[in-house]
Amino acid sequence: MACAAHTVKGTLKLAVRRRTSNPSCGGCKSSISFPFPQGWSRDCSSFAIRHVASRSQAASVRWRSSLEASATDAGSFSDEKIIVLVIGGGGREHALCYALNRSPSCSSVLCAPGNAGISQSGDATCISDLDISDSNVVISFCRNRGVGMVVVGPEAPLVAGLSNDLVKAGIPTFGPSSEAAALEGSKDFMKKLCDKYNIPTAKYCTFMDAAEAKEYVKQQGAPIVIKADGLAAGKGVVVAMTLDEAFEAIDSMLVQGSFGSAGSRVIIEEFLEGEEASFFALVDGENALPLESAQDHKRVGDGDVGPNTGGMGAYSPAPIVTEELKGIVMESIIVPTVQGMAAEGCKFVGVLYAGLMIEKKSGLPKLIEYNVRFGDPECQVLMMRLESDLAQVLLSACRGELEKVSLTWSPEMAMVVVMASQGYPGSYKKGTVIRNVDKAEQVSPAVKIFHAGTALDGDGNLVAVGGRVLGVTAKGEDIEEARARAYAAVDAVDWPEGFVRRDIGWRALRQKQMAK
Repeated sequence: MACAAHTVKGTLKLAVRRRTSNPSCGGCKSSISFPFPQGWSRDCSSFAIRHVASRSQAASVRWRSSLEASATDAGSFSDEKIIVLVIGGGGREHALCYALNRSPSCSSVLCAPGNAGISQSGDATCISDLDISDSNVVISFCRNRGVGMVVVGPEAPLVAGLSNDLVKAGIPTFGPSSEAAALEGSKDFMKKLCDKYNIPTAKYCTFMDAAEAKEYVKQQGAPIVIKADGLAAGKGVVVAMTLDEAFEAIDSMLVQGSFGSAGSRVIIEEFLEGEEASFFALVDGENALPLESAQDHKRVGDGDVGPNTGGMGAYSPAPIVTEELKGIVMESIIVPTVQGMAAEGCKFVGVLYAGLMIEKKSGLPKLIEYNVRFGDPECQVLMMRLESDLAQVLLSACRGELEKVSLTWSPEMAMVVVMASQGYPGSYKKGTVIRNVDKAEQVSPAVKIFHAGTALDGDGNLVAVGGRVLGVTAKGEDIEEARARAYAAVDAVDWPEGFVRRDIGWRALRQKQMAK
Protein backbone atom coordinates (compact mmCIF):
# COMPACT_ATOMS: atom_id res chain seq x y z
CA MET A 1 0.00 0.00 0.00
CA ALA A 2 1.49 3.35 -1.04
CA CYS A 3 0.65 6.98 -0.32
CA ALA A 4 2.03 10.11 -2.00
CA ALA A 5 2.50 13.72 -0.97
CA HIS A 6 -0.09 16.47 -1.26
CA THR A 7 1.50 19.63 -2.67
CA VAL A 8 0.07 23.03 -1.84
CA LYS A 9 1.48 25.61 -4.26
CA GLY A 10 0.14 28.51 -6.26
CA THR A 11 -0.83 32.13 -5.78
CA LEU A 12 -1.23 33.28 -2.21
CA LYS A 13 -4.79 34.41 -1.46
CA LEU A 14 -5.67 34.60 2.19
CA ALA A 15 -9.21 35.46 3.26
CA VAL A 16 -9.26 37.02 6.71
CA ARG A 17 -12.71 37.40 8.22
CA ARG A 18 -13.12 40.95 9.56
CA ARG A 19 -15.16 41.25 12.72
CA THR A 20 -15.08 42.62 16.22
CA SER A 21 -16.39 39.53 17.93
CA ASN A 22 -15.60 35.88 17.43
CA PRO A 23 -18.61 33.60 16.98
CA SER A 24 -16.40 30.56 17.57
CA CYS A 25 -15.57 32.03 20.97
CA GLY A 26 -19.04 32.48 22.40
CA GLY A 27 -18.99 36.22 21.72
CA CYS A 28 -15.57 36.85 23.27
CA LYS A 29 -13.56 39.66 21.75
CA SER A 30 -11.00 38.66 19.15
CA SER A 31 -8.27 40.78 17.63
CA ILE A 32 -8.16 41.00 13.87
CA SER A 33 -4.38 40.69 13.86
CA PHE A 34 -2.85 37.29 14.55
CA PRO A 35 -1.30 37.31 18.03
CA PHE A 36 2.00 35.42 17.74
CA PRO A 37 4.00 34.43 20.81
CA GLN A 38 6.82 36.72 21.85
CA GLY A 39 9.82 36.09 19.67
CA TRP A 40 7.76 34.76 16.72
CA SER A 41 9.60 36.89 14.19
CA ARG A 42 12.99 35.50 15.23
CA ASP A 43 14.37 33.56 12.28
CA CYS A 44 11.03 33.52 10.50
CA SER A 45 11.63 36.43 8.17
CA SER A 46 14.78 34.76 6.89
CA PHE A 47 12.93 31.65 5.74
CA ALA A 48 12.59 31.32 1.97
CA ILE A 49 8.87 30.77 1.73
CA ARG A 50 7.38 29.89 -1.62
CA HIS A 51 3.76 30.89 -2.06
CA VAL A 52 1.15 28.29 -1.36
CA ALA A 53 -2.35 27.79 -2.65
CA SER A 54 -5.39 29.54 -1.31
CA ARG A 55 -8.01 27.60 0.61
CA SER A 56 -10.30 27.50 -2.40
CA GLN A 57 -7.52 26.31 -4.67
CA ALA A 58 -6.46 23.67 -2.15
CA ALA A 59 -9.96 22.26 -2.12
CA SER A 60 -9.77 21.71 -5.86
CA VAL A 61 -6.37 19.99 -5.78
CA ARG A 62 -6.66 16.36 -6.71
CA TRP A 63 -5.50 14.48 -3.66
CA ARG A 64 -4.13 11.07 -4.47
CA SER A 65 -5.27 8.46 -2.01
CA SER A 66 -3.11 5.56 -0.94
CA LEU A 67 -4.75 3.43 -3.60
CA GLU A 68 -3.99 5.93 -6.38
CA ALA A 69 -0.49 6.96 -5.38
CA SER A 70 2.69 6.22 -7.26
CA ALA A 71 4.54 3.17 -6.01
CA THR A 72 7.89 5.02 -6.07
CA ASP A 73 9.44 4.53 -2.64
CA ALA A 74 11.59 7.05 -0.82
CA GLY A 75 14.50 4.66 -0.55
CA SER A 76 14.88 4.28 -4.31
CA PHE A 77 16.34 7.69 -5.20
CA SER A 78 19.40 7.90 -2.95
CA ASP A 79 22.23 5.57 -1.97
CA GLU A 80 23.60 7.79 0.79
CA LYS A 81 23.91 6.33 4.29
CA ILE A 82 23.71 8.58 7.31
CA ILE A 83 24.04 8.45 11.08
CA VAL A 84 20.79 9.51 12.76
CA LEU A 85 20.45 10.91 16.28
CA VAL A 86 17.04 10.54 17.92
CA ILE A 87 16.32 12.95 20.77
CA GLY A 88 14.22 11.53 23.60
CA GLY A 89 13.87 8.43 25.72
CA GLY A 90 10.31 7.13 25.62
CA GLY A 91 8.23 4.60 23.73
CA ARG A 92 7.81 6.92 20.75
CA GLU A 93 11.57 7.33 20.44
CA HIS A 94 12.09 3.57 20.73
CA ALA A 95 9.65 3.04 17.86
CA LEU A 96 11.48 5.64 15.75
CA CYS A 97 14.82 3.97 16.52
CA TYR A 98 13.33 0.60 15.55
CA ALA A 99 12.17 1.91 12.16
CA LEU A 100 15.36 3.88 11.50
CA ASN A 101 17.48 0.85 12.37
CA ARG A 102 15.69 -1.03 9.57
CA SER A 103 16.23 1.80 7.08
CA PRO A 104 18.71 0.91 4.30
CA SER A 105 19.95 4.52 4.16
CA CYS A 106 20.74 4.63 7.89
CA SER A 107 24.23 3.43 8.83
CA SER A 108 23.62 3.68 12.58
CA VAL A 109 21.10 5.02 15.08
CA LEU A 110 21.98 6.95 18.23
CA CYS A 111 19.45 7.92 20.90
CA ALA A 112 19.87 10.53 23.62
CA PRO A 113 19.20 9.90 26.39
CA GLY A 114 17.34 6.73 25.40
CA ASN A 115 16.50 4.13 28.04
CA ALA A 116 17.56 0.67 29.20
CA GLY A 117 15.13 -1.15 26.92
CA ILE A 118 16.21 0.74 23.80
CA SER A 119 19.82 -0.06 24.59
CA GLN A 120 19.17 -3.76 25.33
CA SER A 121 17.07 -4.20 22.19
CA GLY A 122 19.93 -3.22 19.91
CA ASP A 123 17.68 -0.77 18.06
CA ALA A 124 20.02 2.13 18.90
CA THR A 125 23.14 3.08 20.80
CA CYS A 126 22.00 5.17 23.75
CA ILE A 127 23.94 8.29 24.76
CA SER A 128 22.59 8.64 28.28
CA ASP A 129 24.94 11.44 29.35
CA LEU A 130 24.25 13.84 26.45
CA ASP A 131 22.62 17.03 27.75
CA ILE A 132 19.82 17.50 25.22
CA SER A 133 18.74 20.73 26.91
CA ASP A 134 21.99 22.39 25.79
CA SER A 135 21.93 23.05 22.03
CA ASN A 136 25.66 23.76 21.89
CA VAL A 137 26.43 20.39 23.47
CA VAL A 138 24.15 18.60 20.99
CA ILE A 139 25.66 20.47 18.04
CA SER A 140 29.19 19.61 19.16
CA PHE A 141 28.22 15.95 19.57
CA CYS A 142 26.68 15.82 16.10
CA ARG A 143 29.79 17.28 14.51
CA ASN A 144 32.13 14.97 16.39
CA ARG A 145 30.10 11.86 15.54
CA GLY A 146 29.26 12.81 11.95
CA VAL A 147 25.50 12.85 12.53
CA GLY A 148 23.68 13.37 9.24
CA MET A 149 20.22 14.05 10.67
CA VAL A 150 18.62 14.70 14.05
CA VAL A 151 15.07 13.52 14.75
CA VAL A 152 13.49 15.28 17.74
CA GLY A 153 10.93 13.06 19.44
CA PRO A 154 9.35 15.01 22.35
CA GLU A 155 7.63 18.37 22.19
CA ALA A 156 9.57 20.14 24.97
CA PRO A 157 12.93 20.42 23.10
CA LEU A 158 11.06 21.66 20.02
CA VAL A 159 9.25 24.38 21.95
CA ALA A 160 12.58 25.28 23.59
CA GLY A 161 14.18 25.87 20.17
CA LEU A 162 16.53 22.90 19.71
CA SER A 163 15.54 22.56 16.06
CA ASN A 164 16.23 26.27 15.44
CA ASP A 165 19.77 25.95 16.75
CA LEU A 166 20.57 22.72 14.91
CA VAL A 167 19.30 24.01 11.58
CA LYS A 168 21.22 27.25 12.05
CA ALA A 169 24.35 25.11 12.60
CA GLY A 170 23.71 23.33 9.28
CA ILE A 171 22.52 20.03 10.77
CA PRO A 172 19.41 18.61 9.05
CA THR A 173 16.74 18.33 11.74
CA PHE A 174 13.31 16.75 11.56
CA GLY A 175 11.12 18.84 13.82
CA PRO A 176 9.65 22.35 13.66
CA SER A 177 11.20 25.57 14.92
CA SER A 178 10.15 26.86 18.34
CA GLU A 179 7.91 29.40 16.60
CA ALA A 180 6.12 26.72 14.57
CA ALA A 181 5.99 24.40 17.61
CA ALA A 182 3.63 26.94 19.18
CA LEU A 183 0.91 24.93 17.43
CA GLU A 184 1.32 22.54 20.35
CA GLY A 185 2.99 24.82 22.86
CA SER A 186 -0.05 27.11 23.06
CA LYS A 187 -3.60 25.91 22.52
CA ASP A 188 -4.72 29.53 22.32
CA PHE A 189 -2.25 30.06 19.47
CA MET A 190 -3.59 27.00 17.63
CA LYS A 191 -7.19 28.10 18.12
CA LYS A 192 -6.52 31.55 16.72
CA LEU A 193 -4.85 29.99 13.68
CA CYS A 194 -7.98 27.90 13.14
CA ASP A 195 -10.14 30.98 13.52
CA LYS A 196 -8.18 33.01 11.00
CA TYR A 197 -7.82 30.31 8.35
CA ASN A 198 -11.27 28.72 8.61
CA ILE A 199 -10.09 25.40 10.02
CA PRO A 200 -13.01 23.54 11.65
CA THR A 201 -12.64 23.26 15.42
CA ALA A 202 -14.74 23.40 18.58
CA LYS A 203 -16.26 26.69 19.74
CA TYR A 204 -13.98 28.16 22.38
CA CYS A 205 -12.98 31.07 24.55
CA THR A 206 -9.73 31.87 26.38
CA PHE A 207 -9.46 33.13 29.96
CA MET A 208 -6.85 34.19 32.49
CA ASP A 209 -9.36 35.18 35.19
CA ALA A 210 -11.07 32.38 37.13
CA ALA A 211 -14.26 34.31 37.85
CA GLU A 212 -14.77 35.21 34.20
CA ALA A 213 -14.06 31.61 33.17
CA LYS A 214 -16.65 30.29 35.61
CA GLU A 215 -19.25 32.76 34.40
CA TYR A 216 -18.67 31.60 30.83
CA VAL A 217 -19.07 27.96 31.91
CA LYS A 218 -22.38 28.84 33.61
CA GLN A 219 -23.60 30.38 30.35
CA GLN A 220 -22.51 27.40 28.24
CA GLY A 221 -23.44 24.57 30.60
CA ALA A 222 -21.96 21.09 30.94
CA PRO A 223 -20.47 18.90 29.63
CA ILE A 224 -17.65 21.23 28.70
CA VAL A 225 -13.88 20.96 28.18
CA ILE A 226 -11.22 22.85 30.17
CA LYS A 227 -7.67 22.95 28.78
CA ALA A 228 -4.41 24.38 30.07
CA ASP A 229 -2.94 26.59 27.37
CA GLY A 230 0.64 25.30 27.54
CA LEU A 231 2.46 21.97 27.67
CA ALA A 232 1.18 19.79 30.50
CA ALA A 233 2.57 16.34 29.63
CA GLY A 234 -0.78 15.21 28.22
CA LYS A 235 -2.60 15.89 31.52
CA GLY A 236 -3.85 19.44 30.99
CA VAL A 237 -7.29 18.55 29.63
CA VAL A 238 -10.40 18.02 31.76
CA VAL A 239 -13.65 16.85 30.20
CA ALA A 240 -16.06 18.20 32.83
CA MET A 241 -19.40 16.42 32.86
CA THR A 242 -20.81 18.77 35.52
CA LEU A 243 -20.44 22.47 36.37
CA ASP A 244 -18.72 21.57 39.65
CA GLU A 245 -16.10 19.55 37.79
CA ALA A 246 -15.51 22.48 35.45
CA PHE A 247 -15.17 24.94 38.35
CA GLU A 248 -12.74 22.60 40.09
CA ALA A 249 -10.60 22.36 36.92
CA ILE A 250 -10.59 26.16 36.52
CA ASP A 251 -9.53 26.66 40.14
CA SER A 252 -6.85 23.99 39.82
CA MET A 253 -5.30 25.68 36.80
CA LEU A 254 -5.87 29.39 37.33
CA VAL A 255 -5.95 29.69 41.12
CA GLN A 256 -3.88 26.82 42.52
CA GLY A 257 -1.42 26.78 39.61
CA SER A 258 -1.39 22.98 39.29
CA PHE A 259 0.29 23.20 35.87
CA GLY A 260 2.46 26.22 36.60
CA SER A 261 2.80 28.70 33.76
CA ALA A 262 1.24 26.18 31.35
CA GLY A 263 -2.06 26.66 33.15
CA SER A 264 -1.92 30.43 33.65
CA ARG A 265 -4.33 30.69 30.74
CA VAL A 266 -7.14 28.25 29.99
CA ILE A 267 -9.15 27.47 26.89
CA ILE A 268 -12.76 26.49 27.45
CA GLU A 269 -14.28 24.51 24.59
CA GLU A 270 -17.63 23.11 23.69
CA PHE A 271 -18.00 19.38 24.25
CA LEU A 272 -17.98 17.52 20.95
CA GLU A 273 -19.79 14.21 20.72
CA GLY A 274 -18.36 11.63 18.37
CA GLU A 275 -15.35 9.41 17.87
CA GLU A 276 -11.75 10.54 18.23
CA ALA A 277 -9.05 9.66 15.71
CA SER A 278 -5.40 10.55 15.21
CA PHE A 279 -4.23 11.87 11.85
CA PHE A 280 -0.57 12.35 10.97
CA ALA A 281 1.07 14.15 8.07
CA LEU A 282 4.72 14.81 7.32
CA VAL A 283 5.30 18.40 6.21
CA ASP A 284 8.30 20.04 4.52
CA GLY A 285 6.89 23.58 4.51
CA GLU A 286 5.00 23.15 1.22
CA ASN A 287 4.16 19.48 0.81
CA ALA A 288 2.03 17.42 3.15
CA LEU A 289 2.38 13.64 3.06
CA PRO A 290 -0.37 11.83 4.99
CA LEU A 291 0.57 8.81 7.04
CA GLU A 292 -1.67 5.88 7.79
CA SER A 293 -4.45 6.43 10.30
CA ALA A 294 -4.39 5.41 13.95
CA GLN A 295 -6.74 5.55 16.91
CA ASP A 296 -5.81 5.55 20.58
CA HIS A 297 -7.52 5.08 23.93
CA LYS A 298 -6.95 8.04 26.25
CA ARG A 299 -8.99 7.06 29.31
CA VAL A 300 -7.31 4.94 31.93
CA GLY A 301 -10.05 2.33 32.37
CA ASP A 302 -11.87 -0.28 30.31
CA GLY A 303 -14.89 1.14 28.54
CA ASP A 304 -13.15 4.53 28.26
CA VAL A 305 -13.77 5.55 31.85
CA GLY A 306 -11.61 7.42 34.34
CA PRO A 307 -9.12 10.25 33.83
CA ASN A 308 -7.32 11.00 30.60
CA THR A 309 -3.82 9.60 30.16
CA GLY A 310 -1.10 9.94 27.57
CA GLY A 311 -2.65 6.91 25.89
CA MET A 312 -3.30 3.33 27.06
CA GLY A 313 -3.20 1.69 23.64
CA ALA A 314 -3.72 2.26 19.94
CA TYR A 315 -4.24 0.51 16.63
CA SER A 316 -3.67 1.20 12.95
CA PRO A 317 -5.37 1.58 10.57
CA ALA A 318 -8.44 3.17 12.15
CA PRO A 319 -11.57 1.95 10.31
CA ILE A 320 -13.32 5.25 10.98
CA VAL A 321 -10.74 7.14 8.85
CA THR A 322 -11.91 6.17 5.38
CA GLU A 323 -10.20 7.35 2.19
CA GLU A 324 -13.00 9.89 1.75
CA LEU A 325 -12.50 11.21 5.27
CA LYS A 326 -8.73 11.32 4.76
CA GLY A 327 -9.27 13.60 1.78
CA ILE A 328 -11.56 15.87 3.80
CA VAL A 329 -9.00 16.13 6.62
CA MET A 330 -6.21 16.96 4.21
CA GLU A 331 -8.20 19.66 2.40
CA SER A 332 -10.02 21.26 5.35
CA ILE A 333 -7.44 20.92 8.15
CA ILE A 334 -3.89 19.93 7.16
CA VAL A 335 -3.47 21.98 3.98
CA PRO A 336 -4.93 25.21 5.45
CA THR A 337 -2.59 24.80 8.42
CA VAL A 338 0.46 24.47 6.17
CA GLN A 339 -0.80 27.48 4.21
CA GLY A 340 -1.45 29.53 7.32
CA MET A 341 1.95 28.93 8.85
CA ALA A 342 3.68 29.86 5.60
CA ALA A 343 1.46 32.89 5.06
CA GLU A 344 2.38 34.20 8.50
CA GLY A 345 6.04 34.01 7.50
CA CYS A 346 7.08 30.79 9.25
CA LYS A 347 6.84 27.48 7.46
CA PHE A 348 6.27 24.26 9.35
CA VAL A 349 8.71 21.38 8.87
CA GLY A 350 8.06 18.19 10.79
CA VAL A 351 5.07 16.01 11.61
CA LEU A 352 1.62 17.46 12.18
CA TYR A 353 -0.37 15.26 14.53
CA ALA A 354 -4.00 16.27 14.38
CA GLY A 355 -6.25 15.04 17.15
CA LEU A 356 -9.66 14.85 15.51
CA MET A 357 -13.24 14.43 16.58
CA ILE A 358 -15.44 12.81 13.96
CA GLU A 359 -18.75 14.37 14.94
CA LYS A 360 -21.62 12.01 15.54
CA LYS A 361 -24.22 14.22 13.88
CA SER A 362 -22.40 15.33 10.74
CA GLY A 363 -19.76 12.63 10.33
CA LEU A 364 -17.28 15.43 9.58
CA PRO A 365 -13.93 16.01 11.32
CA LYS A 366 -13.10 18.87 13.67
CA LEU A 367 -9.63 19.64 14.97
CA ILE A 368 -9.35 19.09 18.73
CA GLU A 369 -5.66 19.90 19.04
CA TYR A 370 -2.33 19.78 17.24
CA ASN A 371 0.81 18.08 18.36
CA VAL A 372 4.02 18.83 16.49
CA ARG A 373 5.61 15.40 16.90
CA PHE A 374 4.62 11.76 16.57
CA GLY A 375 2.01 10.58 19.03
CA ASP A 376 2.70 8.05 21.73
CA PRO A 377 1.51 5.27 21.52
CA GLU A 378 0.35 5.84 17.92
CA CYS A 379 3.94 6.04 16.71
CA GLN A 380 4.49 2.46 17.80
CA VAL A 381 1.78 1.01 15.55
CA LEU A 382 2.72 3.27 12.64
CA MET A 383 6.38 2.26 12.77
CA MET A 384 5.39 -1.41 12.95
CA ARG A 385 3.45 -1.02 9.70
CA LEU A 386 5.84 1.28 7.80
CA GLU A 387 7.81 -0.53 5.09
CA SER A 388 9.53 2.52 3.55
CA ASP A 389 13.00 3.81 4.40
CA LEU A 390 12.14 6.15 7.29
CA ALA A 391 15.56 7.83 7.34
CA GLN A 392 15.26 8.81 3.69
CA VAL A 393 11.66 10.00 4.14
CA LEU A 394 12.49 12.27 7.06
CA LEU A 395 15.62 13.58 5.35
CA SER A 396 13.47 14.44 2.32
CA ALA A 397 11.20 16.46 4.62
CA CYS A 398 14.22 18.32 6.02
CA ARG A 399 15.30 19.17 2.45
CA GLY A 400 11.86 20.26 1.25
CA GLU A 401 11.62 17.31 -1.13
CA LEU A 402 8.54 15.41 0.02
CA GLU A 403 7.02 15.77 -3.42
CA LYS A 404 9.45 13.01 -4.49
CA VAL A 405 8.27 10.64 -1.78
CA SER A 406 5.54 8.06 -1.46
CA LEU A 407 5.18 5.66 1.42
CA THR A 408 4.63 1.90 1.50
CA TRP A 409 2.72 0.33 4.36
CA SER A 410 2.05 -3.20 5.49
CA PRO A 411 -1.60 -4.11 4.82
CA GLU A 412 -1.72 -5.77 8.25
CA MET A 413 -3.34 -4.33 11.35
CA ALA A 414 -1.09 -3.29 14.24
CA MET A 415 -2.05 -2.85 17.88
CA VAL A 416 -0.17 -1.63 20.95
CA VAL A 417 -1.24 -2.28 24.53
CA VAL A 418 0.39 -0.01 27.10
CA MET A 419 1.55 -1.59 30.36
CA ALA A 420 1.51 1.10 33.03
CA SER A 421 2.48 1.37 36.70
CA GLN A 422 -0.35 0.86 39.20
CA GLY A 423 -1.71 4.28 40.14
CA TYR A 424 -1.01 5.96 36.80
CA PRO A 425 -1.99 8.67 35.79
CA GLY A 426 -1.82 9.58 39.47
CA SER A 427 1.05 8.78 41.80
CA TYR A 428 2.80 5.45 41.33
CA LYS A 429 5.69 3.48 42.78
CA LYS A 430 9.02 3.47 40.96
CA GLY A 431 11.64 0.75 40.88
CA THR A 432 9.33 -2.28 40.61
CA VAL A 433 10.97 -5.22 38.84
CA ILE A 434 9.76 -6.38 35.42
CA ARG A 435 10.58 -9.93 34.28
CA ASN A 436 10.09 -12.10 31.18
CA VAL A 437 10.08 -9.29 28.60
CA ASP A 438 12.27 -11.41 26.31
CA LYS A 439 9.89 -14.34 26.71
CA ALA A 440 6.94 -12.10 25.86
CA GLU A 441 8.56 -11.01 22.59
CA GLN A 442 8.92 -14.66 21.63
CA VAL A 443 5.16 -15.21 21.68
CA SER A 444 5.13 -14.40 17.97
CA PRO A 445 7.56 -13.02 15.35
CA ALA A 446 4.93 -10.31 14.86
CA VAL A 447 5.39 -8.99 18.43
CA LYS A 448 7.67 -6.10 19.40
CA ILE A 449 7.89 -4.51 22.85
CA PHE A 450 8.80 -0.82 22.93
CA HIS A 451 10.23 0.56 26.17
CA ALA A 452 9.03 3.87 27.57
CA GLY A 453 9.80 4.08 31.29
CA THR A 454 12.39 1.41 32.04
CA ALA A 455 15.85 1.36 33.62
CA LEU A 456 18.28 -1.12 35.19
CA ASP A 457 18.71 -1.28 38.95
CA GLY A 458 21.96 -2.01 40.80
CA ASP A 459 21.45 -5.75 40.36
CA GLY A 460 20.87 -5.50 36.63
CA ASN A 461 17.09 -6.02 36.85
CA LEU A 462 14.78 -4.23 34.45
CA VAL A 463 12.65 -1.87 36.56
CA ALA A 464 9.79 0.55 35.94
CA VAL A 465 10.63 4.23 36.39
CA GLY A 466 7.67 5.84 34.61
CA GLY A 467 3.89 5.85 34.43
CA ARG A 468 3.59 4.29 31.01
CA VAL A 469 6.34 1.68 30.91
CA LEU A 470 6.00 -0.82 28.04
CA GLY A 471 4.23 -0.71 24.68
CA VAL A 472 3.42 -4.31 23.76
CA THR A 473 2.86 -4.20 20.03
CA ALA A 474 1.77 -6.81 17.50
CA LYS A 475 0.71 -7.15 13.89
CA GLY A 476 -1.93 -9.44 12.47
CA GLU A 477 -4.02 -10.04 9.39
CA ASP A 478 -6.97 -8.41 11.12
CA ILE A 479 -7.85 -6.67 14.38
CA GLU A 480 -8.64 -9.96 16.12
CA GLU A 481 -5.27 -11.53 15.33
CA ALA A 482 -3.26 -8.43 16.24
CA ARG A 483 -5.18 -8.13 19.49
CA ALA A 484 -4.75 -11.80 20.43
CA ARG A 485 -0.99 -11.63 19.86
CA ALA A 486 -0.60 -8.38 21.80
CA TYR A 487 -2.48 -9.65 24.85
CA ALA A 488 -0.70 -13.02 24.73
CA ALA A 489 2.57 -11.10 25.00
CA VAL A 490 1.15 -8.91 27.79
CA ASP A 491 0.23 -12.03 29.76
CA ALA A 492 3.76 -13.39 29.37
CA VAL A 493 5.27 -10.36 31.12
CA ASP A 494 5.80 -10.88 34.85
CA TRP A 495 5.08 -7.52 36.48
CA PRO A 496 2.58 -7.65 39.38
CA GLU A 497 2.80 -3.88 39.90
CA GLY A 498 1.69 -3.12 36.35
CA PHE A 499 -1.74 -2.94 34.74
CA VAL A 500 -3.30 -2.73 31.28
CA ARG A 501 -6.63 -2.01 29.72
CA ARG A 502 -8.17 -5.22 28.41
CA ASP A 503 -10.38 -3.67 25.74
CA ILE A 504 -7.94 -1.96 23.36
CA GLY A 505 -9.40 -1.97 19.86
CA TRP A 506 -13.03 -2.26 20.92
CA ARG A 507 -14.14 0.52 18.57
CA ALA A 508 -12.58 -1.18 15.55
CA LEU A 509 -14.14 -4.50 16.55
CA ARG A 510 -17.56 -2.87 16.96
CA GLN A 511 -17.33 -1.16 13.58
CA LYS A 512 -16.31 -4.43 11.95
CA GLN A 513 -19.27 -6.24 13.48
CA MET A 514 -21.66 -3.47 12.44
CA ALA A 515 -20.40 -3.74 8.85
CA LYS A 516 -21.32 -7.42 8.66
